[in-house]
Amino acid sequence: MNYTAHQLRVFLKISETASITKAAEELHLTQPAVSIQLKNFQQQFDVPLTEVIGRKMFITDFGKEVAQAAEKILDEFNAIHYRTREFKGELAGKLRISVVSTGKYIIPHFLSGFLKQHQGVTLQLDVTNKAKVVQSLEENTVDFSLVSVLPEKMKIHKLELMENKLFLVGARDQPVPSGRQPLTIFEQLPLIYREAGSGTRHVMEKYIASHKIPAVKKMELATNEAVKQAVIAGMGYSIMPLIGIKNELGNGELQIIPVKGFPIKSVWNLIWLKEKKFSPAAQAYLAYVKQEKENIIREKFSWTGKT
Repeated sequence: MNYTAHQLRVFLKISETASITKAAEELHLTQPAVSIQLKNFQQQFDVPLTEVIGRKMFITDFGKEVAQAAEKILDEFNAIHYRTREFKGELAGKLRISVVSTGKYIIPHFLSGFLKQHQGVTLQLDVTNKAKVVQSLEENTVDFSLVSVLPEKMKIHKLELMENKLFLVGARDQPVPSGRQPLTIFEQLPLIYREAGSGTRHVMEKYIASHKIPAVKKMELATNEAVKQAVIAGMGYSIMPLIGIKNELGNGELQIIPVKGFPIKSVWNLIWLKEKKFSPAAQAYLAYVKQEKENIIREKFSWTGKT
């Protein structure tokens, strides 16, 4: 056999996504390039690695075993790379972070400076919903998680980063009465919810329940972006984090509807397991965030305090 590390990486990504298209997007390659690598890799085995039924790709049982082996081999390659940098006196290693979906508007600003300082550190960033973020922390597959709702019944440490504000928003052409509205306005507004397991939905439902708001649930959508586009299209209203709608407010696609008692406030927290044994890269990252968080908030997020 004469497979390459590149072929292993491509096949591992295909096995994770079960899609050549998605694998190409995540690897920043063209679909034909990924298809060629898969074809060349498959030619080295007499047993199929994948199969296509209808238009859907599936990884065979043999393919799954090869993917597991590929992951181990690539981990060894990475270990050699990290050790080489360490012998040169550089910080090296992998930093693993899981982030709730709206946290994607925050975490890059708390990472970019650190990664620029330490070229030997690679980042594995998983952006998903709150339930899966908590699961990744429970299973100890990440160093840190970014959440706005702290997990219950889990022994964690936390570092508060910044305030999270949620507002009632509607499309720019939706008629809105003047002045700050009473909570009874929710009786008239069809609300669009995030999916169960979302931190935004948790905060939203907790507020609605505690204030006994007679909310009208119009629909439920899986991502913050889907909710945003539905609101822009005039399909309903939603309670959304300010951090995720900056551009849409700026260009006039969305408007904040002033409501008494709003915004709803929570806190973005970087969390980790109490008994977590950090790698040098994770230790360095935590020290960096503690030292630089106020500067980052002032430079990148001062606009949130003006709303």
